[in-house]
Amino acid sequence: MERILTVEQMKSADKYTINDLGISEQELIERAGLAVASEITRRFKGGRVLVCIGKGNNGEDGKVVARVLSSIHGFSVSTLTVSNGIFKMFENKFDIIVDCIFGTGLNKAVEGKYYQAIEYINNSGAFVVSCDIPSGLNADNGYPMGISVKANLTVAIQEYKVGHFINDGQDYCGQTVVKDIGISIWGEDYVRRVTKEDAQKYFPPLKRNVHKGCFGKTVVVGGSKAYSGSIILSKNALCALKTGNGYSAVCVPDSLFNAYVGIAPECLIHTLKDKDGSIVFDKDGLDKLFAYDSIAFGMGIGVSEEIYKSIGYILKNYKGNLVLDADALNTVAKYGKDILLDKACKVLITPHIGEFSRLTGLNKEEILSNAINSAKSFANEYKVTVLLKNAVSVITDGETVYLNTYGCSGMAKAGSGDVLSGLTAGILSKKRDFLESVCVSAMIFGLAGSKRENDYTLTASDVIENLPKVINDL
Repeated sequence: MERILTVEQMKSADKYTINDLGISEQELIERAGLAVASEITRRFKGGRVLVCIGKGNNGEDGKVVARVLSSIHGFSVSTLTVSNGIFKMFENKFDIIVDCIFGTGLNKAVEGKYYQAIEYINNSGAFVVSCDIPSGLNADNGYPMGISVKANLTVAIQEYKVGHFINDGQDYCGQTVVKDIGISIWGEDYVRRVTKEDAQKYFPPLKRNVHKGCFGKTVVVGGSKAYSGSIILSKNALCALKTGNGYSAVCVPDSLFNAYVGIAPECLIHTLKDKDGSIVFDKDGLDKLFAYDSIAFGMGIGVSEEIYKSIGYILKNYKGNLVLDADALNTVAKYGKDILLDKACKVLITPHIGEFSRLTGLNKEEILSNAINSAKSFANEYKVTVLLKNAVSVITDGETVYLNTYGCSGMAKAGSGDVLSGLTAGILSKKRDFLESVCVSAMIFGLAGSKRENDYTLTASDVIENLPKVINDL
């Protein structure tokens, strides 16, 4: 697990380290500058360097970077104090530009000479290294404040910041590495993300003397005459993800049974009563599904009062782990979300931004500018776990918050969410910690997408094919 801090949390840690632990501010500045310099020397044997220095401690960090690099053979170092506003130096060609203009404390739009300096940096063609966070990028929401340095490398001081990842953060930060400089972090109320080490425990060596009844059972419920593909993707995710599920099943409208036969012979097939290819409430059919450890419900299922009644029945009577996705969420948004309050099962909802907007009544801009608190608030109010899907997804049970930073742009394709739902239901059948299981599922999904040939041609089916490769790596 890795920590991801807000600006205020980082300020508090700085203050505690200086005032209570007795490590001077100047010592921390020295360590920060050395950390940035060390990352540069790891990548370059020398070169023409320009260090752009602003006011405050970020600028002081830059002075240390310049001093250290100047002492190393092969580096020719120049400095520019941005407040002076004399930018003739940018007419020279530099191999490396070190951005130490603003740190995480920036709280207003960039303007004037600072705006101009950032434009020069972004147009320089140099390899840009930002100290702590690219200057101009909001460290809490990942949006440029008028303009932001676009870095190739960001050296995060002590901890990741939320703005390194969410919204536009990754596009501006480039590669982000964390350097520990001895600032003391305490407490538990910070955002975090799972690591590959966290995921490995979900795939331990299996005993030889086992049978299929020893492992989890998962069923994916969905599909309709209009949307038959969604359920296939979810079902195939369970087949392709060789997690050791003893049973994987799909449940579809009765009239579509023949359409699914043979597509994945490893999966059992159940049916629910339907009308014109759309599932209707079927108590007896739903009761049969309660033998499964996890249920994913909603992919391509359609929106109707019959679906709403089915969701309510599952919530009240099922004792396992339930994933509500896609049309299940649209149904809840249309007919009443208070249905989520009366439940016997653990519930995960997996909305994308549009679905979450319909659930909450917030517009998309409101959600994106405050995604963590929006998801946390909903999860806390309705006592569910939320996986708010985006380029970086927010995962929370209302108390603890994780970010899933894995994945790639090519996953922004139809069908990706269906794969994630099926995969997550499969992991949840392992009966480990619910929130962590969701985070591990999202991480595996992202890693599978990242094993692509390119972002343009990647499809949801490609992600499925890559899942065994990810498990092998773990």
